[in-house]
Amino acid sequence: MTEPTRRRRLHYQPTVREASGVDTDPDAPLWRAAQAFRLVTLVYAISYQFASASDYTNSRLSWFFVALMAVWTGVSALLLGTSGALFGKTLPRYQVVIADQVVVILLMASTRLVSDHEWYQNHQTLPTTLWATNAVISAAILGGPWLGMASGVVISAASAIIRDQVNLDLWRDATAPVLVSVGLALGLATTTARRSHRQLEQAVRLAAATEERERLAREVHDGVLQVLAMVRRRGAALGGEAAELAALAGEQEVALRMLISEQVSGAAADVGGQTVDLCPLLTTQASTSVSVSTPAHPVVIERDRAIELAAIVDNALSNVGLHAGPAAKAYVLLEDLPDEVIVSVRDDGVGIPEGRLAQAEAEGRMGVSKSILGRVQVLGGTAVLQTGPGEGTEWEINVPKGKSERG
Repeated sequence: MTEPTRRRRLHYQPTVREASGVDTDPDAPLWRAAQAFRLVTLVYAISYQFASASDYTNSRLSWFFVALMAVWTGVSALLLGTSGALFGKTLPRYQVVIADQVVVILLMASTRLVSDHEWYQNHQTLPTTLWATNAVISAAILGGPWLGMASGVVISAASAIIRDQVNLDLWRDATAPVLVSVGLALGLATTTARRSHRQLEQAVRLAAATEERERLAREVHDGVLQVLAMVRRRGAALGGEAAELAALAGEQEVALRMLISEQVSGAAADVGGQTVDLCPLLTTQASTSVSVSTPAHPVVIERDRAIELAAIVDNALSNVGLHAGPAAKAYVLLEDLPDEVIVSVRDDGVGIPEGRLAQAEAEGRMGVSKSILGRVQVLGGTAVLQTGPGEGTEWEINVPKGKSERG
């Protein structure tokens, strides 16, 4: 494999279509099914014309209108079923749907031109109610349940007016209930399909991102981490200034390993919702002098609480680095209980002399009182400090989960 090809593969990101194998238009299957239904209803309308042509006052004109209905059926099926593309020209679907409503109403009105009052008052209109349903279906797929029901009401009202059936018994005719119900049902189906498609896209993006993180982790492990590990070992063996280089390489190796671990294991933890996994937020604090232990499962709590807890731990570890001594090591432990989380931050440093915290607060230093105790109080939790000269320092922080979702 050449180097340019290898670089291109490193930066390749699969599209949603490639990763999922599905059409990126969530409405496409509905449009195709609707146009198949349109063709079926055309067959019924033509058969109805054969049965009724002899009853019309102008049979020849009725066949002309049926021919127009057949032409519009084909044209609209192509325009709506192929995203508006016909003969190299593209029309927005909403324009075709509007035209569909107008054509259906006009063809229904043409019934008055080919039959007498007694006939059209007691029979279906020329294009038949079943064929007219296509306009309602198109509106429902385009705009959802409300637009679908609105189209059903308009087509029903037009049918009633054309057939001279406008009276208080309108709903005894099945036309209006059927058309409105079709608009509602297809509109809800469209809304559900779009919501499901958004969730599918999110899942595909997340899966692709996770796969890419894992691949990059393998690339880094096979390259950078191995070099850092070799520098650490050889430098420690050589001693002198090389030992300092080995120590720095060791710190960077640990930091890089923790970063890769957080990116891979925590990829599904945060998808932009109201909750987040607390574990990755704490594991990023790990280093050669800080050990972090978290549960194997995600600890999912409210996003704001997780950010505040991570800030509390960061402040406690900063105090360790400043006051516990150069050789001190810190240990962070996260425990997941049914209604609360417990975070323990412990170090093996010099400890805090008795009265030192009160003295620091009197001097205007608010690191502990505000950054730790103040944050814990806002979260509705408790913080217990255990320390003493030469005993190290340990914070035990209990915080309620609040409204959260268990992962």
